[in-house]
Amino acid sequence: MIQVVCKKETYLYNAYHMVRAFYPAEEVTSCVEEKASNYITVRLPKGQQILITGEEGKKQVDKELYRALCTYTGKTLAWGVLMGVRPTKIAMKELEGGMTREAFVPWVMEDTSMSREKAELSWDIAVREKALLDRLDYENGYSLYVGIPFCPSVCTYCSFSSGALSDWRYAVEDYLAALFKELRAIADMCKEKRLNTIYIGGGTPTTLDAGQLKRLLSCIEENFSKEHLLEYTVEAGRPDSVTREKLNVLRAHGITRISINPQSMQQKTLDLIGRRHTVEDIYEVYGMARDAGFDNINMDIIAGLPGETVEDMKDTLKKIEQLSPDNLTVHSLAIKRAAKMGQKDSREYEEVLKDRAKSQNVNEQMETMIQDASHTAACMGMTPYYLYRQKNMAGNFENVGYAKVDKAGIYNILIMEEKQSIIAAGAGASTKLVFREPVENPANKKKRTNLIRIENVKAIDAYIDRIDEMIERKGEWLWH
Repeated sequence: MIQVVCKKETYLYNAYHMVRAFYPAEEVTSCVEEKASNYITVRLPKGQQILITGEEGKKQVDKELYRALCTYTGKTLAWGVLMGVRPTKIAMKELEGGMTREAFVPWVMEDTSMSREKAELSWDIAVREKALLDRLDYENGYSLYVGIPFCPSVCTYCSFSSGALSDWRYAVEDYLAALFKELRAIADMCKEKRLNTIYIGGGTPTTLDAGQLKRLLSCIEENFSKEHLLEYTVEAGRPDSVTREKLNVLRAHGITRISINPQSMQQKTLDLIGRRHTVEDIYEVYGMARDAGFDNINMDIIAGLPGETVEDMKDTLKKIEQLSPDNLTVHSLAIKRAAKMGQKDSREYEEVLKDRAKSQNVNEQMETMIQDASHTAACMGMTPYYLYRQKNMAGNFENVGYAKVDKAGIYNILIMEEKQSIIAAGAGASTKLVFREPVENPANKKKRTNLIRIENVKAIDAYIDRIDEMIERKGEWLWH
């Protein structure tokens, strides 16, 4: 057990996650003690302690803790002191401010202690992101997210607001009725704006049957103009939810990009994480999608899944390379409390801890997996085009999206860089309104902000019952 004690709440988040990154196999707790004599105290096993006694601002405290942990463990972190989820925002800001790559890389390495590899990756991704985002209409444009919170089964690592179809089948039609009502309201509120991208996610949208899927897409067609649409994505993430009929429905309604997400090509892993399909199913559905005419297919995989070795990851990547998708998104496992895997009495949680206890080189293994994935992506003619991080991420690494030429997902960049408003419909959907000029922050009346978030309720039944309230929440701000 390791305990992190901070004198101020403002230090707690970074200190806790930094210590967890250095000690991935240990249980870490944290608390605030305002009467503590040190700004940060890290109480290690066997009575040892790391003490941070000086204060010159939060950034300096973070740097002092990082240096102390590096000295104590003999390790470094690829992203240095950065614990946030959007490290490329730093590069984007400096790029837009006129900084060059040659100036950015040494500066950010000094400022954040990140490695040269991550500094260069951040810059290169920011350049690609900017080239894609420059095609968008920031002033009059927006993007639309539509959430379908049903899955064939709930994966053990998943923390999204979704439920197994077997538990919610009785509510699907009521959910769609509420969703269509919200979509029609959004279309009316945004009728003077230009729709640039649509993303239908979840959950698993293809859990809907072909008729329901057709009605959803028809509702969008009837209410939103595609005149300025650059991208239309549907997640067909679970192979056990996809049929030839559903793929034909997607094609008939102009979907330009789909995701078929194996997460792993190891059957033992699929069984452990609750994926009720086989590796052969992935091949079959991928072939069906190509036969249906889809020429922009993304595949997701996760590095660091329970029980998986570097050799397992190499085998997964070899099989992905044989399929040659147009996008590859490589995630680092993030274990969240809302997921089954995050529950301490779960078999999957115990498996993760066992893996970490067996190996003192968790970070090294993760780094090898991520490097192998990067190499495979390059062999398929892909380059990295977006990047983000999550809390409790294995090895303190990142998620990276790779794409072939002209196949990058614009919506994925938007969700990270927050350059354009994303209007979201569905249970648990989060609307992000981006304003050119600061507006009053509803969460803090004393501050003004350029970004307002409007959250829909997560529970499926509550969303159905309170749909008018969800619409009213948006009506207060669309458009301010």
